[in-house]
Amino acid sequence: MNKNMIALLIASAMIALPVISPAKAQSTTNAVEAAKTGRIATEVFGRKWDIEFPRLSPDGNKMVYQLAQGDIKYLAWIDLTVKGDKPKIIAKSDVVKERGDRQIVAYRFVGNDTIVVTLFGRENFNGQLGDLSRLVAYDINEKSPKARPLAWEKAAGDGASILHINHEQKYMIVQRQNINDFETEVIKVTIGDGKYSMVQRSNSIVGGWFTDGKGVVRGGFGGSRNGTQKMLYRSSGSGSFKTISKAKDKDFTRSGALVPSILLDEPDMAYAISNHEGYAKAYKVNLATQEFVETIKETPGYDVIDIISNNDGNDLTGFVLFNGQTYVEYVDELSQKIQMFLDDEFGKNNARVITRSEDLSKCIIAVSKPSQLSTFYYYDLMSGEFRLLGFQSNTLKNAELNPVEAVDYTARDGMKIQAIMTYPRHRTHRKNLPVIVMPHGGPFGVKDEARFDRWAQSMAEEGYVVIQPNYRGSSGYGTEFVKEGRKPDGLGNKMQDDLNDALAWFASTGLIDANRACIMGWSYGGYATARGAQRDPDLWKCAMAGAGVYDLPKMKGFDYRSLGGFSAGYLATAEDPVQASSARFTDGDWSPILIVAAARDTRIPLEQSRTLVSRLKGSGKVEGTDFKYIEQKKGTHNLPYEDVHIEWLEESAKWANRFNPAYIASDPDQEKPVKIQTIR
Repeated sequence: MNKNMIALLIASAMIALPVISPAKAQSTTNAVEAAKTGRIATEVFGRKWDIEFPRLSPDGNKMVYQLAQGDIKYLAWIDLTVKGDKPKIIAKSDVVKERGDRQIVAYRFVGNDTIVVTLFGRENFNGQLGDLSRLVAYDINEKSPKARPLAWEKAAGDGASILHINHEQKYMIVQRQNINDFETEVIKVTIGDGKYSMVQRSNSIVGGWFTDGKGVVRGGFGGSRNGTQKMLYRSSGSGSFKTISKAKDKDFTRSGALVPSILLDEPDMAYAISNHEGYAKAYKVNLATQEFVETIKETPGYDVIDIISNNDGNDLTGFVLFNGQTYVEYVDELSQKIQMFLDDEFGKNNARVITRSEDLSKCIIAVSKPSQLSTFYYYDLMSGEFRLLGFQSNTLKNAELNPVEAVDYTARDGMKIQAIMTYPRHRTHRKNLPVIVMPHGGPFGVKDEARFDRWAQSMAEEGYVVIQPNYRGSSGYGTEFVKEGRKPDGLGNKMQDDLNDALAWFASTGLIDANRACIMGWSYGGYATARGAQRDPDLWKCAMAGAGVYDLPKMKGFDYRSLGGFSAGYLATAEDPVQASSARFTDGDWSPILIVAAARDTRIPLEQSRTLVSRLKGSGKVEGTDFKYIEQKKGTHNLPYEDVHIEWLEESAKWANRFNPAYIASDPDQEKPVKIQTIR
């Protein structure tokens, strides 16, 4: 950044932005140098990251964050006014396994000296085991801070949805389910003593409430099991609520009630995101009349992801956008100039503000290319100080690993599909390479994007190109794209074709060898993997399926019992669920398949994997040759422990290399093998 630009910033914003050398800011380390020629051990990608989710206090002088040691995560804080201040541990967080366990899932400052933590747990409610969330407060001025429960009394499942925070008076407006009828009410909680008072009593049709920037409850919304959504609203804090909309999300595309993101000070006006015109766009709307006043942001071909509010909660600061990679676009002058400065220094969208003080003068910056994990910096705009805080991974630091980009390809019916590509960095020729196709979970409402993905990086480090197709039904590409996945011939058929077509298209470019392909995925990705192994065994040399659904009729019955009719319909949309179920067709040819199941999985019943294994055996498939089954006793749907996560990645790599070796004699880089040091 040149001196004239700095002078302009000082004059216009009274802030001196420093000139930073990226090489100096991202200091080179021995580990980074070693990674240039060395291979990262698979186990590294299964470990917990060392630093995650830093948050600043309102005055910007303190930071709270999570750090990990093995399977245990710790909540810690440091005083940023003291250089070299050591982390002070507040609490530790293990994984929820049994009734009574508690796990930290979120945290924030309320005022400058109190940290409010959201806990997740599991308890017995009227004889049935259910999930719960709770709030606790820690006063960091105490020598040994103790957890102070906030409004646990008479709370049912959700007791921790924060709608508004007042830092000066140190209170929160919190939405929670009450224990009497499990409906949703709103309370005011004072942080100092944990006392609470009623703000808004529950309403039978409201599942969630929203407030304006002053914390006044202005409306609520709710849905029925058949997808019908209603919305209540009032123009002021003293009026009565009226039903202003009733809509059915018949296509399961989140096109129901219009829920505001920001309520403006202008009467009845709000900013909201809607996909009623085919793509999610940001609008100014009149809530009372449900009129769309104007479009304030759209990105052709992609959905607008979110609207960012200012500190007062009554106007916007920017937008969260997507174009294959998620990025932020600001509308206020100061934020725009900071982002411009960061783009100049680190490359466009490689650095972003992740938390800032209330007066915006101090912030924490995360710096990373798509092939890197984040490096965190403290940035004081007034003094110009730009200080390294730490690395997301102390092993990888800021090493640039396998290159990542978003690339469009064309499916057989002409539909444009975007895929996230991860290229093996040790293989510079990029021609006729082996490939892993890795479908994401979900399948709906989820997408992959061009950023560091530990599974894709792990397999690329083995020597494979990794393709992560955002097959039809994925989010981010408009409602019609989602509907294509939800059509009767979508699940298990056209969505599966999109994976196959990625193989054909990228083979036609010369990048990959379609005869050296495996498929790998978890959850819905596990379903798609097994479906591929069963439906298209000639395409896939091997398959690695984790926590998958293999019998749709059985799964639909489970979903209906546990989640209700709406969710059952949402997750099982196949025209013929039997025909789309891999476990119903185990007599034919299959690709060799690794099946990994989590014994403690509450989302996908263990019955799914055991059924598939039983039927494979019944069809004469040989364990150890045709399939391998691993049942992780400690595992849950989210791979919570390092050993189970590492096992999944290492066993997948072994299975792939057994049936589809990353390096073969005809590869040009196999003739002169690269001598590489494995980095652990």
